[in-house]
Amino acid sequence: MRPPGFWHAPPDAPGWRARALAPLGALYAAATARRVARPPAHRPGIPVICVGNINAGGTGKTPTVIALQMILAARGIAAHVVSRGYGGRLEGPVAVDPRRHDAAEVGDEPLLLAAFGPTWVARDRAAGARAAEGAGAQAILLDDGFQNPTLAKDLSLVVVDAQRGFGNGRVIPAGPLREPVTRGLARADLLLTIGPPAAQARFDALWGPATGTLPHLRGALTPLQTGMRWEGLRAVAFAGIGHPQKFFDTLQDQGVILCATHPLDDHQPLDARLITRLLADAKAQGAQLVTTEKDAVRLPAELRGQVLSLPVRLALADDTALTAALDTLFPNATRRA
Repeated sequence: MRPPGFWHAPPDAPGWRARALAPLGALYAAATARRVARPPAHRPGIPVICVGNINAGGTGKTPTVIALQMILAARGIAAHVVSRGYGGRLEGPVAVDPRRHDAAEVGDEPLLLAAFGPTWVARDRAAGARAAEGAGAQAILLDDGFQNPTLAKDLSLVVVDAQRGFGNGRVIPAGPLREPVTRGLARADLLLTIGPPAAQARFDALWGPATGTLPHLRGALTPLQTGMRWEGLRAVAFAGIGHPQKFFDTLQDQGVILCATHPLDDHQPLDARLITRLLADAKAQGAQLVTTEKDAVRLPAELRGQVLSLPVRLALADDTALTAALDTLFPNATRRA
């Protein structure tokens, strides 16, 4: 389901729907506060880095986890991802193997993350952490789980889409937030906003005072250079991510001629009938069918060769705060170029 438009109204003019739903939002916020106040059920013997958010929906967590997988690997640290496996049917703990698992079993995000390092799916995050530690993990990257108290966290990084910010600033169902901004950021160690300079400036203008002295990282998602020439390509694009328009904008920034766009629901299953219909649409327009890297892992195996994907990676403008935090967590690690 797509979020209602009023969730992203200006915070100083949230509209009557948000005001009417504010009492329910207060109940949701109170429930979250009670949950996060519970003591951790498990404290692993290795550092736990949580990549989470305050907003419901996509903010850029998956590219952030991939970036951390690569950063920690460069330090010689065996980091294992622990994910709930949203959209998959396996309860785990199970080590994700792209050669034998599909998105219906483990979820699309763990399947993508497993290409960059050991990844575990576990409904019970404590059980997933124990499995990872038993398999030799030297650090755990907790994919989501900022509002889940099961695991003790050593470093919590909150990721925000700079353009959307915290929406209208209200809690579900009055707005897009899982908890109030100030309350959530008070538990965070780092804030990462993802977006181009104009979006970063907008975030600072609207939400800068709420972030206080919290160390603030800024980054952008940049297309991975694979040798593919995108400029001038006629394409029909589809995306089942949190904010599909961001993907369509990225394609246009690469010079792609978009003949049609198909925004899908986040994590929407991609069955053969849907993809066949989209392929027919592309063929009728003399275009190539294109999707995101995360959507690509959900494609039916027999049709993957007919769909191009555009991978993106997180680029940080200044990683000083992150480097300092990791130096504290891993004082004996050796950085490699």
